[in-house]
Amino acid sequence: MIKIQGIDFNYGSTLALKNVNLVEEEPIIMGLWGRNGAGKTTLMKLLAGLEKPKNGVIDIHGISPYNHSEGMKYIAYMQENHPFSEFWNVKDALMFGAYFNPNWDQQYAEELVELFELPKKKLIRKFSKGMQTMIKIVIGLASKAPVTIMDEPTNGLDAFRRKQFYDVLLETYEDHPRLFILSSHHIEEIEPLCEKIAVIHNKTLASYTDTEELKRRGLMLTGPVEEVQKLVQSHHQILQQKKLRNQMQVMIDDVITDEWHTIANANKVRLENVSLQDYLVQKTMTQEGRD
Repeated sequence: MIKIQGIDFNYGSTLALKNVNLVEEEPIIMGLWGRNGAGKTTLMKLLAGLEKPKNGVIDIHGISPYNHSEGMKYIAYMQENHPFSEFWNVKDALMFGAYFNPNWDQQYAEELVELFELPKKKLIRKFSKGMQTMIKIVIGLASKAPVTIMDEPTNGLDAFRRKQFYDVLLETYEDHPRLFILSSHHIEEIEPLCEKIAVIHNKTLASYTDTEELKRRGLMLTGPVEEVQKLVQSHHQILQQKKLRNQMQVMIDDVITDEWHTIANANKVRLENVSLQDYLVQKTMTQEGRD
């Protein structure tokens, strides 16, 4: 479905991406994570054909998307701050969606508008942040594009609307499998949906991993300073450490195993997994320290 080989991109003299490589041939829901400024937006623009790479190749369903009219058949890109006209209402936005997406499903779009209770006559510029996100969700899902890219798709949504989004995304994915790319710098917002997660760091693709495998990484050891130091002294992947009086907490880049449980119990040290967001933040900070 998508193939990225050796992509470099600059904004003038400023490097934005370097040597990005990624191949995905299956219709899956992919997460795209990176801290602010990592290069996520640039990569999405390149995939959507809005920018031309300096070097390398992007192939989506056999075409290079930049300046290629056929690309509209295969790609829908809903930006975080999507360029809706300030004079548009929901009806206008759906007309826009139908015009630019050859696989457009008008009936489904109208069903989603009703589900999200979007006011059809109100100008989109007067929508709340959550409502603006929902109209982008409507267009992204109703596009039925083989590659659908959604930037910060839960931005401004409360817990109820987020649950609705999860449900409709999974339903349409089951009914009409395609490649979804969900971008966010808050991984917990999209992680429940994603089969794989691509991590952008230092202007390149740092990893592309099955979500469940990635979630197993990152363990925290908490206990007396001497005991914790003894357990981690030979571990070369310490991501974070804190000390408070006679207690110490250390995060390492490893997975919890039966052996770790045995060692921790024997030394009266508490062992637990860290959140995926904390792991990724500390992992990328540590990599910066080595670069």
